This record gives sequence, structure tokens and C-alpha cells, in this order.
Amino acid sequence: MATLVSSSSLLHSSSSFSSSSSSTSLISPVSRFSLKFSSSSSLSSSLSISPSFLAYPTTNSRRFSTSQYFTVQASAAEKKKVLIVNTNSGGHAVIGFYFAKELLGSGHDVTILTVGEESSDKMKKTPFNRFSEITSAGGRTVWGDPADVGKILEGEVFDAVLDNNGKDLDAVRPVADWAQSSGAKQFLFISSAGIYKSTDEPPHVEGDAVKADAGHVGVEKYISEIFDSWASFRPQYMIGSGNNKDCEEWFFDRIVRGRPVPIPGSGMQLTNIAHVRDLSSMLTAAVQNPAAASGHIFNCVSDRAVTLDGMAKLCAKAAGLSVEIVHYDPKAVGVDAKKAFPFRNMHFYSEPRAAKEILGWSATTNLPEDLKERFDEYVKIGRDKKEMKFELDDKILEALKVPVAA
Repeated sequence: MATLVSSSSLLHSSSSFSSSSSSTSLISPVSRFSLKFSSSSSLSSSLSISPSFLAYPTTNSRRFSTSQYFTVQASAAEKKKVLIVNTNSGGHAVIGFYFAKELLGSGHDVTILTVGEESSDKMKKTPFNRFSEITSAGGRTVWGDPADVGKILEGEVFDAVLDNNGKDLDAVRPVADWAQSSGAKQFLFISSAGIYKSTDEPPHVEGDAVKADAGHVGVEKYISEIFDSWASFRPQYMIGSGNNKDCEEWFFDRIVRGRPVPIPGSGMQLTNIAHVRDLSSMLTAAVQNPAAASGHIFNCVSDRAVTLDGMAKLCAKAAGLSVEIVHYDPKAVGVDAKKAFPFRNMHFYSEPRAAKEILGWSATTNLPEDLKERFDEYVKIGRDKKEMKFELDDKILEALKVPVAA
């Protein structure tokens, strides 16, 4: 029996029809109708109508726009066999961890190939020391050099392959070439929103100008040439349990110790900070709807911006403490803002317009609530009691003649 219901978001487990008009706000939810069918399988059939989107627009328009026609796709959301090639460093490692868990929870078959050796010291850190959560859910974990992926996974064929490791074509090409020659049906790539050129008209949207010499750009061009079904995802800053790159922790470190929080510039610079679960849900939507995702670039971010001062205030609120914010000019105090502060000293934020329009995806990041969870974990691991040095902070504060409590 079928039931026709109206919804503002696409349910990946249902059949759906969607359309948008030119008068609809680009950042507003698109009205959709979903036709649901009962099924004993956890992965149901789906029929969807979604607007086409050009990954490399030929116009200079910065506004995301759909074409004048729609593509119709009908697919059975069958169980997929997915390979995740995962980095062993930086903030992106947690993306592969969450993506693997979400895919497994949706009934897919997952192998995660992590760079390096299982016995290395890096594997003692998060998220790698939590890989038992993947294996206990039925996933497989292997280690090695991605350039040797053909030897490591000899004879295996995957429906989808995600490269969450390489930052340039030299690193990604061996994985992409192997995936193409072995018969992978879909290739996904974790790029970066950092490849956008600076703009006087934020936010960054899909189709904005990118830095031609950026390594990620070369990868996006290459995979578009050798795969029929491909997609690229451009994340920014992220938070989430298991992340091994400081984001919210940088603020907590100062707030819990009663230290001023030095922020370069006015503090009104806008950025985007997403919970990693939003990144994994977007990737999962692409795997489960490859025809819609094919040939597109997605800003893999939350749908709200936050100011740098706002992030400090939200972290303080999550900790139940007050915060003293001080602003400084990096050049005047003689420090490199890239080393002294975890975010860019400029407006730097993107919007996930393509994912909303094409995949029916919606963000769940809620910084006030998510930061409370992150602070609880911060305290649980004892980081609030850890002895720390703040040498760059002290240099900044001394130049500003701001006292610091002993």
C-alpha cells in the first residue's frame, strides 16, 4: 500500500518526487512529495526526480541554479560494497570513520583502508583507536599504502570507492586508476573548500572560481574524465567525537583555565563549522543515489555560518563559564595568525546548496547543543586538567598589555 505525503526533506529510504521553481529561495527547503512503500528490506526501492546541476558552469553567475530540465532516475537502493581509502592524519580521518559507521548502519558492506601500519603510534589516537566500532558492526579494516591498493585488495570489486586521503593527483591517481580498471561503479573524492578563491561576495557556492594550481582541482578534473559516475565533496572545519585536529578544543583550553581568548581581527569574520555526522550523511546520500550525485561537486558543510567571536562565546556557554575575548592585529604583534589561531583570519564559509537541491540532504549541526557534547568529552578525557603552554598567546597578550591570571 502506498501513501502520498508532503515533506520538506528527502527521505533516503523512500520514493520521492522533487522540483523547484526559479522563484524559490535557494537556501530554503524545497517542497517535496514522498511516495512511501512498505518493505521488509531495510533498503527500499526509490524513484526520484531531481534537477540537473553542472559541476563546471560555463556562466559567471555565482548563484546556484538548476537547468531548464529534470532528470528522472529510478533505482533500487540495493546493498552496496564500498571502499574507503582513509588518511592517517589531519582532521579528515574522522570523516572516513563516521562514513563507515553510517554505511554499515544502512546495511552496506564496508572496507576501510587506512594509510600506514596498524601497529603505528598514530593508530593509538582517535579515531583509529575506535575502529572496533567499525568491525563490531560488520566492517573490515585494513592498512597499507594506497598506491598498492590493487595488491592489498587483489581481485575485489567495489560498487563505490571514496578517496579520503589524497590532496593531489599524484596521491589519488593510483587509487582512481585501480578503481576504474577494477570496475568500480562510482568514485567519490574528499576535496576541500579551501580551493575557492577569495571573494567579496560570500558565501562560497558550487561553481565559484577555484585556485587553478590547487592539487584538489587537478584531482576533480581527472576523475571527471575517467569515471562515468563521480562526485567531489568540499568540507571546511568540523567538530565531532573522534576528531584528532583541534577546533572547539582550542577554545576550551583557554576558557577552562580562565585565560583570555585572543582572536585576530574584529572577530566578526564568518566561517562554517559542521558536525562530521552531516558530512557522512551527505556522502551516504550520494552512495545511495549515485545517478543524482554523478558529475557534481558538493560543499560538504553545515547550512549556517558562525562568527569567530560567536564560536568563542558558544564554547564558553557549553562549558558553563565566562569568556574574555581580546582582538589583535597579527602584524602589529608580530605573530603568524595561521599558527596562533585555528581558523582563517577572513570570511571563509560555504553553503551546501547543491546537496540540498540535488540530494535532498539537510544539515543537523546545532553548535550550541553539539558543543555541550564535545565539552563533556573534553572533560571526560581529562584535557581540562592537562598542563599546557600558551607561548604564542602570551606574546600576543603581552603586546596588548592584557594581564593573565597566574
